[in-house]
Amino acid sequence: MSKKTWIHFAASLAIGVSLALMASLRSPIATAQSVLTGEWTASLVDDKSRINLNFGQSTETARTGERWKHQFGQTYDFAELGLSRDQVMKGGPVAFTLAREAGTISCEGSFQNGKGSGTFRFTRNPGLVAAMKSKGFDFESESTRKHNGLSEDKVFTAAALNVTTALSDDLASAGFGKLDVDDLFKAAIFKIDSAFMREMKATGFPNMDMGDLVKARIFKIDAEFVRQATQMGFDKEPFESLVKMRIFKVTPEFLAEVRNAGLSDLSVEDSVKLRIFNIDAEFIRKAKAEGVPLNVERLVQRRMGFGRARAI
Repeated sequence: MSKKTWIHFAASLAIGVSLALMASLRSPIATAQSVLTGEWTASLVDDKSRINLNFGQSTETARTGERWKHQFGQTYDFAELGLSRDQVMKGGPVAFTLAREAGTISCEGSFQNGKGSGTFRFTRNPGLVAAMKSKGFDFESESTRKHNGLSEDKVFTAAALNVTTALSDDLASAGFGKLDVDDLFKAAIFKIDSAFMREMKATGFPNMDMGDLVKARIFKIDAEFVRQATQMGFDKEPFESLVKMRIFKVTPEFLAEVRNAGLSDLSVEDSVKLRIFNIDAEFIRKAKAEGVPLNVERLVQRRMGFGRARAI
């Protein structure tokens, strides 16, 4: 796999995995009269401080009786569910709710050995769709239906992710251009608010969209990292270059080391190559002592074993 292919693969994989939960909620058929019920399973996160709750949604259409399955997982604080850690650890029957502006997910079941399962029923807030439409987020438009599944599923998603009218107002206040329902979900998943939007907008990257903000959250790119990139001499790079730098851990410390070892005038692509092929200051000094010209391509060739004298 080439360097460029690997870079695109790594970025696409991270974003694809993170956004998969949105796709899992899409339904071929749903109506405003649908009955939304299903099953849930739960387990504690590793440090037992929160609970991972998975919904297996069953949608039955009133007109045809057809049923569809959807899977959705999210991590919650115990307080959000009205549960305690002791209840989960001790086991036994439970009843808890996830009450949000979009509606209420009511759950019943039991826990044993820190794992739980049961059934749930979703009761939507009938006013949410109208309230969101008044703010420019149409949960029932044909284009949104075609892209996301029908509105009933999206209202359930809004409840599970805590997408609220306050969130829509906050995002709109950042002046980031036209946003849609998908953007609300992305913002909720990746903890994107108006403060972060303004922070990234102020870094000077033109035409940033929600997709770029998602990448920024996934790869921990903030104003401080942009400042570090500028100090490294990469002040006029496209946003994708910052993503590559984060993926391959191109840091100020690393660049200072390889520059002190004799490499100068490095581009982002050069720096990424050094990381991919594990070329550090020690390797550069050793190659230099062996007469290898100090440029990135020759160092990569030496790392791969080309041009090395063979023992007879």
